[in-house]
Amino acid sequence: MRHDLSVEVVHATGIGGARQARGLAVVIDVLRSFTVSAYALAGGARECRLVTTTDEARALAAAIPGAVLCAEEDALPVPGIAISNSPTQIVATELTGRVLVQRSTAGTPVAAAVRDGIDIFAASLVVARATVQACLLRAPEVLTLVASADFPEDHACALYMEAIARGEEPDLDRLLQPLRESERYARLMGGAWPGFPPTDLELALEPDRFSFAMPATRQPGYLRLRAEAIS
Repeated sequence: MRHDLSVEVVHATGIGGARQARGLAVVIDVLRSFTVSAYALAGGARECRLVTTTDEARALAAAIPGAVLCAEEDALPVPGIAISNSPTQIVATELTGRVLVQRSTAGTPVAAAVRDGIDIFAASLVVARATVQACLLRAPEVLTLVASADFPEDHACALYMEAIARGEEPDLDRLLQPLRESERYARLMGGAWPGFPPTDLELALEPDRFSFAMPATRQPGYLRLRAEAIS
């Protein structure tokens, strides 16, 4: 795998961080938006289309034959939408050749906030190493790693990716310790969060499960994610 000790790596968070991104932007959402995207593409989805509001998601999905709609608001299910940003639900859904329309509270609006002219990758732990490789192949002078929310798993993924870019082997268990020690993690593991089964954690926290990256291309009204295979 190529490494690059000269690239400037910048860490940023949220919509404000995305707006300030320089060079090449990687927007990270581990729990759970871009984990969902990765499992969808691995499961045969043709592409994922990211929008910023639930109304946009409903309208876009309604206009695409066979589209699958996935949305949440404030990390909770949306009435009338069967799939709530859950990789567990995505794995159980037949997606071959279909389009997944996604709306999430953090990941999709943060990706949309990156300025025109800045190339974007969507990322999570399951595609972390492949995403780094795809970025370095583009030889950026600056790589901006944007945690979509101020959550320990997104920061851990960013630090993991930076270390890989530097040719290091990061200790992901150590990086994820703040998540595992949090009250939020205990609640998720206890199955008390509507629309968020504990199996989502297992699926989301497995690093480098897939050998593809997810570049985003701007389309009228949405961002398109497709899988870019990395050898």
